[in-house]
Amino acid sequence: MSTVIQLIESASARLAQAGVSFGHGTTNAFDEAAWLVLWALGQPLDALDEVADLPVAEADATRAEALITQRIETRRPAAYLTGEAWLQGVPFTVDERVIVPRSLIAECLAEATIDPWLSDATTRVLDLCTGNGSLAVLAAMAWPDVRVTGADLSADALAVARLNVERHGLGERITLAQGDGLAAVAGQRFDLILCNPPYVNAASMAALPPEYRAEPNMALSGNLAGGSDGMDFIRPLLHTAADFLNDGAVLVLEIGHERAHFEAAFPGLLVSWLPTSAGDDQVLLIERDALTLAFGEPENAA
Repeated sequence: MSTVIQLIESASARLAQAGVSFGHGTTNAFDEAAWLVLWALGQPLDALDEVADLPVAEADATRAEALITQRIETRRPAAYLTGEAWLQGVPFTVDERVIVPRSLIAECLAEATIDPWLSDATTRVLDLCTGNGSLAVLAAMAWPDVRVTGADLSADALAVARLNVERHGLGERITLAQGDGLAAVAGQRFDLILCNPPYVNAASMAALPPEYRAEPNMALSGNLAGGSDGMDFIRPLLHTAADFLNDGAVLVLEIGHERAHFEAAFPGLLVSWLPTSAGDDQVLLIERDALTLAFGEPENAA
């Protein structure tokens, strides 16, 4: 009879040999194996040390091994197989209607790196391209006195976001809105906009492994073809964002590995780069004044 740790080590070797790709909650074969095996066994995902030496019944081992086989054969992200993903220690419901939550903005919320630009007057936050609602939920948790709007073009994504808002008991403080970009919140102004938009450029899309191609294409690149530089969504966002920001407000934007494309598209735009575990060039903050300096004052008040 195998123990939990023996089962995980065997599963880890299988994942590594199969050459699966990671990045949807784990970064290596062992962590991915631990996630899937513990989930299959009904054990807490953060309790490996406590259960490592427990014996595993043959039927339970067979179930865990079958899940590993499914992960290898389908190349679907583990979160889609379990129906759950964790971000900054918080669990979220996920399925194929949304990308697996992994935004680096979550680190900025947890580590309070955005807070120096906020004040007691910060009461309204927009999570644009909210997907499964994870950043909206984390923002509401980080700032108990703010009201958050989560907006997305996809009705399917918002259905999943609604599950997470309800899961965390935040229905009174988080509102969900459907629409194309900022059109979803027309006529409103915010003190902070968070946005993890579609930014994967066409060349990067073509090189993505199957695990990433299992996710909604629209959430990664913004359209079926993908923008040549990944900036197709970001261009109109930055040109109109000031119209949706109160005086002194800021926009926090994730662009992944697209800094070169971003700076080529917006030369001279004043931004502050926020530190993350992936580096200091993937999440940026733009003050409203910098947007109006670059693109002019909005023609119409929101």
